[in-house]
Amino acid sequence: MSEPGAGVLGLFGGTFDPLHVAHLRLALEAREALGLAEVCLIPAGKPALREAPQCAAADRLAMVERALADMPGFSVDATEVRQAGIPPTSVAAGVAASATPSYTIDTLERQRRLHGAQRPLVLLLGADAFARFEAWHRWRELFGLAHIAVATRPGHELRVGAGETALDAEFAARRGVAADLAAAPAGRIVPFAITALEISASAIRRRLAAGLSVRYLVPEAVLDYIDSHQLYRTSHGH
Repeated sequence: MSEPGAGVLGLFGGTFDPLHVAHLRLALEAREALGLAEVCLIPAGKPALREAPQCAAADRLAMVERALADMPGFSVDATEVRQAGIPPTSVAAGVAASATPSYTIDTLERQRRLHGAQRPLVLLLGADAFARFEAWHRWRELFGLAHIAVATRPGHELRVGAGETALDAEFAARRGVAADLAAAPAGRIVPFAITALEISASAIRRRLAAGLSVRYLVPEAVLDYIDSHQLYRTSHGH
């Protein structure tokens, strides 16, 4: 393992509702393909661009922590979950603490303060998320805070549009390769291919609600947590 705080750091945010094996494969293959010293998973407290997670933030965090417990080179940042769960001491405090959505710009600004101006940071995204990048809050500023690495399916060229959008222009100007990531703290867009796994959190939640097994779709530690806490079940009979 590398020295703490050294090398290129991958940042992988998401609701992880629940964390499943495709999440872990993306993180693992990103570390290998991009030469990352470490990958930090960041469970969102209150995601901004999607419906509220079905599972409580504390449970989502616990599942991620358990899944990564025996994986060297991977870590968890619990800050957003803890901020989302701050108990309100007043009405005003409740608005400030628990109603603010998790924006990626805030996450990256916090990570940049934590790791300094020079450490290369790489935000890991799926191709679908990157295609919607222009809808993200203050999206152009993200390139000044981190590189963007976009996971694609093998044999699929990353295409973000017809070549005429603002994101297309940024992609054309910033496209790089894995070796570029260590050369600067931020600013590149690097596609990388990963194993295609047709697994989604929503499908896993549907299976659990129907009383069906999700073994081998989620890590054993996550399955144990789901079972012991009866998460995502429509009843306690399954």
